[in-house]
Amino acid sequence: MNPSIVWFRQDLRLHDNPALDAAVRQLGPILPLFIWSPSEEGDWPPGEASQWWLHQSLAALDKELQKKGSRLLVQKGDTAQILKKLIKKTNAAAVFWNRRYEPAAVARDAQIKCELHSLKIDVESFNAAMLYEPWEIANKQNKPFLVFTPFWNYYLSLQNPLPPLPAPAKLPFPSTWPESLSLGDLQLKPFIDWAAGFRETWSPGWQGAEHALADFLNQRLYDYKANRDLPDTIGTARLSPHLHFGEISPRHIWHAVQERLREEKRLSEPAWSFLRQLVWREFAHHLLFHFPHTATQPLRADFESFPWKNSQPQLRAWQKGRTGYPIVDAGMRELWHTGWMHNRVRMIAASFLVKDLLLPWQEGARWFWDTLVDADLANNSMGWQWVAGCGADAAPYFRIFNPVLQGEKFDPQGHYIRRWIPELSQLPTKWIHKPWQCPLNEQRRYGLVLGETYPEPTVDHSLARDRALTAFNQIKSRKIRE
Repeated sequence: MNPSIVWFRQDLRLHDNPALDAAVRQLGPILPLFIWSPSEEGDWPPGEASQWWLHQSLAALDKELQKKGSRLLVQKGDTAQILKKLIKKTNAAAVFWNRRYEPAAVARDAQIKCELHSLKIDVESFNAAMLYEPWEIANKQNKPFLVFTPFWNYYLSLQNPLPPLPAPAKLPFPSTWPESLSLGDLQLKPFIDWAAGFRETWSPGWQGAEHALADFLNQRLYDYKANRDLPDTIGTARLSPHLHFGEISPRHIWHAVQERLREEKRLSEPAWSFLRQLVWREFAHHLLFHFPHTATQPLRADFESFPWKNSQPQLRAWQKGRTGYPIVDAGMRELWHTGWMHNRVRMIAASFLVKDLLLPWQEGARWFWDTLVDADLANNSMGWQWVAGCGADAAPYFRIFNPVLQGEKFDPQGHYIRRWIPELSQLPTKWIHKPWQCPLNEQRRYGLVLGETYPEPTVDHSLARDRALTAFNQIKSRKIRE
């Protein structure tokens, strides 16, 4: 019987994998295939943090495939050419994959499907990454949603997503096995080992995803709504990188939460608060699919003429956690060390970049893309445009986070800051969010020398706020005149 090729991409799991399930139902041999082709990702090839995660996740997938009597075939280069060569070499009659929704991937997949169909190859793609396909969701005018609340309400009106598929018990091995690269040949690991903090923080792979979900359901779900905004507490699920790489499916998460909710009715409020965040991810993919230009351009066209600044020193200070505003700097240092940043702090740090420094949101999106282990084009693009005020359902232009007040509200004792900025660890809580106000005669007592051990603020927030409001009002006035 002719074999089937299962092309793995961002679906690095055996459980609830529709493409793999379709291949199993063919009853013939299966070639599990991964192709490293970063040049086909358009403007967004995987960043270094993502590459580190990808290496670990592929290794975990290969290990699980071997338990099922198979293994992962690894290739790199032009995807269409590689698939054609493998089809010819193995006499494969079908190619299955799970869909992606980024603009470059959509265009590439459509072209490959067309080419393989012309060769009389059975080609099918499936939904493995979303609760519902982006084109299945529309408002009453049959147009894409642009505001999250009605999008969420629409999801609540739908039936529960289909239950997750089981992992196959065994995978038939083909008689012809093409030569495979090793994972090391892909050179995904950084040449300089700066990922020690990643290894301390994360366990990539499907098992790490399952453990993260179980840990969340058994411990943190109860206090999720109360703790999700506190950066010094592990109060969130931390499933975002596992979801991005497809080590766990949103359907699996949805049904696991629903099952726990049936067992404990008192979990209703935190459970639905968490599921709302899962649908927020769906909203991000909905927007990117329908408005593919938003990965690099504002959804609101009037923002194309926004008077952004261009200060490389200020950008570097922000990237390295040296802005002089502790809550911002703590977040940026957490990002550099762990490849992740608490979501509340992401908003604060992003607001500081685009509104205090007036630097383009695209600069922030690029930095996050390269340094986040959960870098996801849809979430990243929507998040930055939300903060900048130029996207769908965006924060009002006059919402400019005060980094001192935000720090005092969400890290009241300064535990998060002390962890990531050790040079401030001795400061009393009254100064921890505004060290520049600490009296000079007391600073040395606490090991603080502003401008030496810790930077002075790069901008005065009150003046920066006024400057930002003036710039945003220019956009508003210009739109009214037009």
